[in-house]
Amino acid sequence: MADFIVPSTSRLETDGQHRLQGPIHAQRHVRIICIGAGASGLLMAYKLQRHFSNFSLTVYEKNPEVSGTWWENRYPGRDRCACDVPSHNYTWSFEPKLDWSAVYASSKEIFQYFNDFARKYDLHKYVKTEHQVIGAYWNKEKGGYDVHAKDLQNNQEISDHCDILVNASGILNNWQWPAIPGLDTYKGVLLHTANWDEKIDLSGRHVGLIGNGSSGIQVLPTIQPHVSKVTTFIREPTWVSPIQGLEQHIFSDQERLEFATKPNALLEYRQSVERGLNGQFAIFLKGTNTNNDTETYFRQQMSDKLKNPYLEERLIPNWHVGCRRLTPGVGYLESLGQENVEVVYGEINSITERGCLCDNGKEYPVDVLICATGFNTSFKPRFPVVGPSGKNLQDVWKDEARSYFGVAAADFPNYLIFLGPNCPIGNGPVLSAIECQADYMCKLIDRFQTHNISQFAPKAEAVADFITHKDNFMQKAVWNDPCRSWYKGRPDGPVTALWPGSTLHYIEAMMELRLDDWDVKYNGNRFAWLGNGYSQTELDPTADWAYYIREEDDDEPISRRRKLQLINKSGTVQANVGVSFTGKKVEETAAVESKL
Repeated sequence: MADFIVPSTSRLETDGQHRLQGPIHAQRHVRIICIGAGASGLLMAYKLQRHFSNFSLTVYEKNPEVSGTWWENRYPGRDRCACDVPSHNYTWSFEPKLDWSAVYASSKEIFQYFNDFARKYDLHKYVKTEHQVIGAYWNKEKGGYDVHAKDLQNNQEISDHCDILVNASGILNNWQWPAIPGLDTYKGVLLHTANWDEKIDLSGRHVGLIGNGSSGIQVLPTIQPHVSKVTTFIREPTWVSPIQGLEQHIFSDQERLEFATKPNALLEYRQSVERGLNGQFAIFLKGTNTNNDTETYFRQQMSDKLKNPYLEERLIPNWHVGCRRLTPGVGYLESLGQENVEVVYGEINSITERGCLCDNGKEYPVDVLICATGFNTSFKPRFPVVGPSGKNLQDVWKDEARSYFGVAAADFPNYLIFLGPNCPIGNGPVLSAIECQADYMCKLIDRFQTHNISQFAPKAEAVADFITHKDNFMQKAVWNDPCRSWYKGRPDGPVTALWPGSTLHYIEAMMELRLDDWDVKYNGNRFAWLGNGYSQTELDPTADWAYYIREEDDDEPISRRRKLQLINKSGTVQANVGVSFTGKKVEETAAVESKL
């Protein structure tokens, strides 16, 4: 097939002139830089490779390996319930894994899945490992960004340039020490769960554990049987959930064989689990039967497992279930009652040479101090991102991160973000949300490549309207309760992490580009993309030049509703219902609650 390609040597300012020589929608070369080779970055590389030509891509990854957080997290307990999503559904929708060991697989297996995905599709060729991006600056002459990165192997700085910059550095992999005075004075062994030293042997030692978030909940029951004592420091209550809808289960050889060989067996299982995950959104809405029933169930479960009035009073929250991310606590609550576990509830005033000095006036000496204190989740870029106005996004988002649908920022053109502020990172199945973000970005890149566009960024007024809508929605969501959560910067602050709706709601919202929300600037005449009057079809001698002549109307649906009914296979499934964590089916589906 003969094709007219806008030469890669053409700069943006001459793009309009080149287009007049070719057919409508001529492709120009697009240079893309992606930051991060975790799940999102690998998916972006896959999508570009599958759907585009005449592009170049470099993925800068700070670690020695791909897979992001699943390569990084090697703390004790990661071989237990390291991901709170059933493993067969912690995969790309189009790329199942046949041989997961269990319903909740270890992070080693999850790392292997994403690493195998990269190998299968030869994605490593795009990745430069041990290269950490340290700055991105808009180039006013050429357009796009000048990107500076540090080669961590030889400590040298390199420069690169791109038309479009994609930040896929993630939200839960920029770990941080706790902001407690005196941390640097501690003379014992200091560890962080996200920067674990596997050479450290904890056997027979007195270990201090700071934090009762997801990592701390996984670590405690793993180390408790092997250490002489654990002193765990907890400053606030949290809901520790039973397994979310599915009990842990080790798959037998026969089950794995059926998944691999029996037609549709694995597909039907994955779809059933996904429907269940998508049926739990009412848990996050105040006043629903789902939330009320779940809270009653959690409260009873925690009380039964703690069997300690002192701990029950301090660890069972008085805010709604779901205000903080729900974490399946396999063995955690039971571990708190073991003889070699001491629970210290309250604030740590300072770290001393020997251990922790708490607000009860007591010092607690420990041999090893483990900080399960999480990540920097401010959404601010970890490096300067400077737009055409000279403003740095780090400064703009200093007090509150405000994005467009979690994928872009006003006044920062040609800059796209995976899992940015107010995306569905905790609303339901997260990988399906990442997929729709990648598809949305590809639609923007396609339009950039086939039109004489120089810049695209969401309008400031569109972002402002979205934030207003989001804040109004959050008033009826449990996430707005006054709990301390990484979903928001402070207990009484706005919810900056989550989407105002379900994951399915997000997928529908992202299906089409709303270009009326975007500020688009062109090189020269905005219709230069019309070219020399010839179509792409006429360039292809193997194409049917009368493809639209047929015997019946087999067009795809035009209306959004009919289009969606075709995509979601409306009419093929018996009526869906929501599911509470008690396993009880509830009728609070969107169809029942809708007032329309």
